[in-house]
Amino acid sequence: MPSTLIPPSNEKVIVGMSGGVDSSVAALILKQKGFHVEGVSFILYEARLRREPSYRHVACCSIQAIKEAALVASQLDIPHTIVDLREEFIDKVINPFIDAYTRGLTPNPCVLCNRYIKFPHLLRIADEKGASYISTGHYARIQDGSLLKGIDRKKDQSYVLYVINKGDIGRLIFPLGEMTKTEVRRIANSLNLYSAKRPESQEICFIEDKRYGKFIEDFINPVEGPIIEIKTGKVLKTHKGIFYYTIGQRRGLGISSREPYYVVKIDPEQNTVYVGSKEEVYRKEIMVEDLNILEPQIFRDFPVRATVKIRSTMPDVGATIYPEKNGARIIFDSPQWAPAPGQSAVFYDNECVIGGGVIQKILG
Repeated sequence: MPSTLIPPSNEKVIVGMSGGVDSSVAALILKQKGFHVEGVSFILYEARLRREPSYRHVACCSIQAIKEAALVASQLDIPHTIVDLREEFIDKVINPFIDAYTRGLTPNPCVLCNRYIKFPHLLRIADEKGASYISTGHYARIQDGSLLKGIDRKKDQSYVLYVINKGDIGRLIFPLGEMTKTEVRRIANSLNLYSAKRPESQEICFIEDKRYGKFIEDFINPVEGPIIEIKTGKVLKTHKGIFYYTIGQRRGLGISSREPYYVVKIDPEQNTVYVGSKEEVYRKEIMVEDLNILEPQIFRDFPVRATVKIRSTMPDVGATIYPEKNGARIIFDSPQWAPAPGQSAVFYDNECVIGGGVIQKILG
């Protein structure tokens, strides 16, 4: 497969700059390629909005991170604009994130952010400024109007990009898609970019140390309920809120047993968490809704053979996709670990992202 090409240009491109090393190097590369680069940073969330005064994490796209992005823009000698989207981010990302966890789901806020915040606003700003392209520091590729995986498999972010609009792909440039993280760090260090030493972004930018439950508890009143062994129906202990749990979870259950328990099912209507053996967490069939199809020609005839990824850190695996009235039914070639309602299932044809949707039900 030929390499992804960055179009040779002296046209304007708007680069989303988070303050991290990836978006900084993306802006640098595009300037070196001859683009008229303008940086745009979004203030998305700030710790002081929370009630917990001890929360000290400097989030991606927080005020402190944006200050760092401005310093990089100054180093690169490019214009830089700051846009405050905190209210919209709370409405479109944080509130749905909290709501989903209280309903026993496992949402992916990065997908929500890309769908409703980052890319729509970058495109809007590009139109306002007369820019032909937008760019970010994502590890993915654009080739011949298609979205492809990044070559650095450990950093590939095509999973969280499946929600972009097909019609917008021609305006996207991902300069890091052909690079490894090591190469990106090397470039940043060689030029002494301000962001070169900044630590790696965490899984969810507005949550410290993956403490999802602690974050949500600041916004709602938790309700206790039973943790039940799914085979026997025996009540093992009391949980302090279903939002503290996700399918496949092992740590933090606080249950003594010869064999470890895993969360197998969450029933929000009964406010109940069900646990069982590791084998009981594997599933072979899921239902996906809210589809976004990027390669419609592949879906003209069903069923569709593809590989499917059900979590950002998992590999895509062989599966067959069947049409359903409100989405698609996916049957994996072999049982998969812990598919969770609320997570996205992303479909691939080799390197190419062909579509995806949100897992609604675990069927078997």
